[in-house]
Amino acid sequence: MTDSEIEITADLVHDLLQEQHPDLAGLAIREVVGGWGNQQWRLGDELAVRMPRQEGAPDLLRKECRWLPVLAPRLPLPVPTPVRIGEPSARFPKPWTIMTWVHGEPLDYTSISRGDHAADALAGFLRALHVEAPADAPISEDRGGHPKECTDGFDYFFQAVVPGDIADDVRAVWDDAVAAPGWEGPPLWVHGDLHPANVVVSDGTLSGVIDFDALFAGDPAWDLAAAWVILPAGAASRFFDVYARADEATIRRARGLAALKSLFLMLMGQNGDRGLPGGKPTWGPAGRAALDRVLRGGPM
Repeated sequence: MTDSEIEITADLVHDLLQEQHPDLAGLAIREVVGGWGNQQWRLGDELAVRMPRQEGAPDLLRKECRWLPVLAPRLPLPVPTPVRIGEPSARFPKPWTIMTWVHGEPLDYTSISRGDHAADALAGFLRALHVEAPADAPISEDRGGHPKECTDGFDYFFQAVVPGDIADDVRAVWDDAVAAPGWEGPPLWVHGDLHPANVVVSDGTLSGVIDFDALFAGDPAWDLAAAWVILPAGAASRFFDVYARADEATIRRARGLAALKSLFLMLMGQNGDRGLPGGKPTWGPAGRAALDRVLRGGPM
């Protein structure tokens, strides 16, 4: 059975719950729009069912189930944590999970109005997350290294979406990151995919962090890029003051990675506007706003 042959419906989710977790089968089921590797369904008010729909998604799901219970207790913002595991069956031949629901609205659908509070919240979250990872922590094949290892990807995004009037400025930010010294500390726990669709907002500030599919041990600059990608204009300086662990080289790498992530968001937004598979229309404006912040937020 290929992924395209598996139609994930509310009826399927209900049947799987009835078979494996009947005590939860009476809760209301509502589809959650979005997601790539997993299709998500709200289960009652406090839970969510995550159903993998791409080839590599089950392995990422297992990674979340292995490590989120270890990390979540020390993190100061809510994150999804596994409650139950669904086993592969004749109805659905992949593992699936029931996770806690993180309340709030994804940032690509709203905005942060309390910039200082959000900067403090994000810095506190990353200070708690960025500790030395154990030897058996996951590593990433395409993230976590020095920006110079991502030059091909940057060039692709750059050619696809960068407006001509800012091309030189964007290239200068990237070149500075590539020239920066690399991370010399031990591999730290890194979320790895902090962007507007993977954080939620309540009352004008950050209220949770979601989607730990990319979790790995590596260079914290990959998360510190969120100072520009997530926080509103003018909040990056406060963020780094509160975080208080990033040296100049790390900030340079983070700013370049923020440019890379901004271009990726813009490309996904462009694809969404064109109706292409996987495109996300809301990501385009979020990416362009983030890129503007990167260009305005020079070296600190």
